[in-house]
Amino acid sequence: MRLIEVNTAREKSEFLRLPVRLYESNPYWIRPLDKDIESVFDPKLNKTFHHGECIRWILVDDKDQTIGRVAAFINQKTVSKGNEQPTGGMGFFECIENKEAAFMLFDACIKWLIERGMEAMDGPVNFGNRDRWWGLLIEGFDKEPNYLINYNFPYYKDFFEAYGFQVYFYQLTFGRPIIAPIEDKLLRKAEIIFQNPDYKFEYLRKPDWGTLPERIRTVYNRAWAKRGEIPELSEVQAKLMIKQLKPLLDEKLIWFGYYKDEPIAFFLSLPEVNQIFKYVNGNLNWLGKLKFVFHKLIGTNRKALGILFGVVPEHQGKGVDGAIIQAFRIMAEKSNLSYRDYELNWIGDFNPKMIRVVEQINANLIKRHATYRKLFDETKPFKRMPIVG
Repeated sequence: MRLIEVNTAREKSEFLRLPVRLYESNPYWIRPLDKDIESVFDPKLNKTFHHGECIRWILVDDKDQTIGRVAAFINQKTVSKGNEQPTGGMGFFECIENKEAAFMLFDACIKWLIERGMEAMDGPVNFGNRDRWWGLLIEGFDKEPNYLINYNFPYYKDFFEAYGFQVYFYQLTFGRPIIAPIEDKLLRKAEIIFQNPDYKFEYLRKPDWGTLPERIRTVYNRAWAKRGEIPELSEVQAKLMIKQLKPLLDEKLIWFGYYKDEPIAFFLSLPEVNQIFKYVNGNLNWLGKLKFVFHKLIGTNRKALGILFGVVPEHQGKGVDGAIIQAFRIMAEKSNLSYRDYELNWIGDFNPKMIRVVEQINANLIKRHATYRKLFDETKPFKRMPIVG
């Protein structure tokens, strides 16, 4: 077996084609769009290159058949934030069921990271934001993956743990029918908020989408950034995120809460487009686009996905979270919203407050991913991701 750094067009193609061969007979795996994977490794499209670097490899056997792949990253914005040691990352791991092959891929990542001063490695993670390609699936193999979310074989867990990775945090995905009751306690608190005229909850109509990046950034950074190692969302990142999501946006899935007309909460959801992308075979060429439009028109997708949620600290614990969810639920029922099922993008187990909110809306745990961490000096004490307040 030998490792090959991915540089040529053929090597890039092998990097993309390996999982297609591996998961050929798996009924749940949905092929990611090639462009979504390649954009991670394109400095023109991935702004993380401004403050980071990455490398990727394929692993071939003695017959030059590709049997594994992996990438390693350094993001200078997160190397030391919340960490006791400089920490890099690895991701986009795929491999045949062969421990020696898997360990060769892990070894390559560690060697590259050590050469750049790292002392630990998180994986599998993304070279960029946590909202995509983050974590190893360890429960929920009988569920289809959501858009930009990892799906993998159960035996990958054995590889990671045998190599010495430990769970840094779990990522929990909850789901529920959209038209279903929420917990009485949450509902009572929401009703109190509704009676206060200083609060207002509404979806952001399409003519106002130009303000969406700054609205999200304002609330997100106050709600989540500067907690542990969660980085701030920059103006450039927010604009790029919305630009990428814009073709998918549905105004009735974009909700904000206001206090005296200032945004203090948001609840951003998308049509779960993997329910359509599974028909395009990873390629949005003219045929793929035609299939996408066709399935969108006939209403193939019946699932919405919550990707971002936040309440600024001054309004947490007052019932704002329940109020914005209840406002969405009332609208969905009155307008006969086409979506029937709802899943929430993963919530870290370091965030018990958010998990409690989800439990109050009667959502069930349906998938579990794990973000692993490998300390290069295993004599040092391992610490899990701190709980956020």
